[in-house]
Amino acid sequence: MSLWIRILAVFIGLAATIALGLVAAVTGAWYYFKPGLPSAETLRDVQLQTPLRIYTRDGRLMDQIGEKRRTPVEYPDIPPVIINAFLAAEDDRFFEHPGFDYQGITRAALNLMMTGSRSQGGSTITQQLARVYFLTRERTFVRKAKELLLAMQIEQEFSKEEILTLYLNKIFLGQRAYGIVAAAEVYFGKPLIDLTVAEAATIAGIPKAPSKLNPVSNVSRATERRAYVLRRMLELDFIDPPNYELAVGTPVVSRLHGPRVALRAPWVSEMVRAEMVDRFGLSAYTDGYAVVTTIDSRLQRAADEATRTALLEYDRRHGYRGPIARDLLTDLETGEGVELSGDELNALLAPYPAYRDLHLAVVLTVADDDSALVYVRDHGLATVPWDGLRWSPYVNDNIIGDPPKSAANVVSPGDLIHLLYTADEGWLLAQLPEVQGAMVALDPQDGAILALTGGFDFSASKFNRAVQSRRQPGSSFKPFIYSAALDNGFTPATLVNDAPVVFDDENLEDTWRPENYSGRFNGPTRLREALVRSLNLVSVRVLLGTGLGAAVRHIEAFGLPQSALPRDTSLALGSGGAAPLDVAAGYTVFANGGFRPQSYLMERVIIGDGEELYVAEPAVACDACEPDAAELAVQQALAARDAADPGTTQPRPVTIVTEQPVAATSEVPEYANVAQMSAHGLDWRPTVAEAPRFVRNFVTPAERVVSAENAYLIYDMMRDVIRRGTGRRARELGRSDIAGKTGTSNDRRDAWFSGFNGDLVATAWVGFDQERSLGAGEEGSRTALPMWKYFMADALADAPDATIDRPEGIVTVRIDPETGLVARSGYQGAIFEIFEAGHLPDVQTEEPGPIFSGTDPGTEADEETLF
Repeated sequence: MSLWIRILAVFIGLAATIALGLVAAVTGAWYYFKPGLPSAETLRDVQLQTPLRIYTRDGRLMDQIGEKRRTPVEYPDIPPVIINAFLAAEDDRFFEHPGFDYQGITRAALNLMMTGSRSQGGSTITQQLARVYFLTRERTFVRKAKELLLAMQIEQEFSKEEILTLYLNKIFLGQRAYGIVAAAEVYFGKPLIDLTVAEAATIAGIPKAPSKLNPVSNVSRATERRAYVLRRMLELDFIDPPNYELAVGTPVVSRLHGPRVALRAPWVSEMVRAEMVDRFGLSAYTDGYAVVTTIDSRLQRAADEATRTALLEYDRRHGYRGPIARDLLTDLETGEGVELSGDELNALLAPYPAYRDLHLAVVLTVADDDSALVYVRDHGLATVPWDGLRWSPYVNDNIIGDPPKSAANVVSPGDLIHLLYTADEGWLLAQLPEVQGAMVALDPQDGAILALTGGFDFSASKFNRAVQSRRQPGSSFKPFIYSAALDNGFTPATLVNDAPVVFDDENLEDTWRPENYSGRFNGPTRLREALVRSLNLVSVRVLLGTGLGAAVRHIEAFGLPQSALPRDTSLALGSGGAAPLDVAAGYTVFANGGFRPQSYLMERVIIGDGEELYVAEPAVACDACEPDAAELAVQQALAARDAADPGTTQPRPVTIVTEQPVAATSEVPEYANVAQMSAHGLDWRPTVAEAPRFVRNFVTPAERVVSAENAYLIYDMMRDVIRRGTGRRARELGRSDIAGKTGTSNDRRDAWFSGFNGDLVATAWVGFDQERSLGAGEEGSRTALPMWKYFMADALADAPDATIDRPEGIVTVRIDPETGLVARSGYQGAIFEIFEAGHLPDVQTEEPGPIFSGTDPGTEADEETLF
């Protein structure tokens, strides 16, 4: 026994020596490495790189921009299945050890002694956290020592729940996904709460080798790793055998998902991205900013759909240009046809870009019944009937070829084509339109951009035609010319001669002979009728009568760019350059009664826990914000007093005496008690239209640029454009509150329609990027108006009437339609016309009334004209 006692004593002594040596080593390492180690406390201040997120006004995610995809999550919001899966995969004793696991370290040491390999690191979750935040991934004993010491610090500073939360938000999980929320989106397209046991185990298996073990990169290795995680979860009683069997038997899905975007508006997203980088620099991509835009998701969807539909309709009218590629199925070595499986066909089609709604397909065979068997990428085999293939060929922009007699005249086996699918007609032959378009919609009260589409497909062209283009607005510019005329002596009943005119202007490159679209001349025409019928020659004479300088100064106030305002007589026909957003913004002045709001897109910028870094404060069209007669009199009196006694610096009291006391406003609801007021006040957001006197105290009023009477007269004339003029196709909407104007530029290179009511302004444009004619018969009413109409049909569905209120300064008078003069009493041929009070035409006499046919002697004559 004494021998065994001596052996035991030696063993105990040896163990104690080793233990003391370990303590001494750890203590020495602590004091050696501690000065160079970062403080674990700094983890509390670490800001995780989080991408920029862009939302609609109604809270729908439009885009997520940034190199790292991450959405931080709090511990209570992490499902237990996720926690258990990561513990089983990485550190099952996490809630027991002090930051390092001696069992894991022992296993790693034994493995090193037996194999010479450091393949088993023995790192706990806390050690991994220390490494990803503070250290590199180099595999050295020094780094390992620092990692262990930092882990001990972290355990002293943070609770286990805090450590696990930091880890699960920080860890890289492949495919640019950082953190478990991003991984759930990237690999499964769902939120954490909806993950199954199999999906949770798949994600938990990734950290060991994110680039190799994620299911998108390698399905087989991800499946093997998931099986290990599930087995560990079963051994640790985190799941029961039935759930284990179900999870193991579930196939691993190899598919990359994007963020859970509820609405895609890429041109809007790009505008926001550029603005955010301009404001915040490159940190816009990493600091977790959330931008709430003015976009209305319902209207944005309507704008996207309207733009695409109108452009596809135009494209179909002009014929089929042929397949994207030919002979796709021919073997290049033997020249013989080959049969390919579905996977091989998908691989064959994979290099070609995808466009929304356009399905890429290859023609396999053409049948005797003139149908075609095709393989549609990511869909499979499909049959396109003869009715879906019957499409005349394109010849040029003015001509299409004869209708095809058989399917063989349209497609051949091996042709790479696009298809559309509709529920009514099935598969239809299609093509990516060469023509482009844009649509923009604004709130006329404050200029908020409610919808914006910059082209047919962002992936095909990122150029934002709604904002960046400079195209001739054509006749859609005429309302601005007519507004200037109304401010310079014209009325809706003024007669203007619609007759030929020739210009030899030094500001023009050559002699200019403007013509009406119809090529006809109508003689003396009232201003209203000229706008309704979009008569070019009348517009030119109206500009002459207004004066070029006066017209330019008037139109500048609408906010149009200088590129839209050429200093020559072609201004009358919209020969300058403007973007659809510019034109729509100008039309808001007519829609809101004469005010000029500034267009804006970003409503709020939020960061972190909801702190608002920016809140838009747009100027609002506000009649009630303008001084009434009494206020105006006081302002004038004060101004006169100060002008008479400029040396006075002390404020002096001013007493306003009214005949009757001012009654309390009825705009604010009457509340029974404070609790009712508080409950209602939290949700009450009155508009200027609903409570103008109340709201005037809280808004910045927009600048008035034309009188309410001027704006209303233009609105009323443009209502007739839709009732009986060039915009009458819009009558299909069945609304009496809308007004608008068509526009077609020189040589039909641009087609426009801009229209509005009191609640919404929208502009549609169609044209080619490389400017050329849209073709015979393509003008604003046929090409752009349908786009506007499709949009408004959705935008105004179930919307109440928004007819613009008639100002008090507008009067209705009976006139002689032939002379434009006030009709004599009893005159049978009279019609009603509206005028600004104080600007009425003369009363009709026996003699014919005046006809305007040239420059007015009282206006600027800075153009040389020849009549």
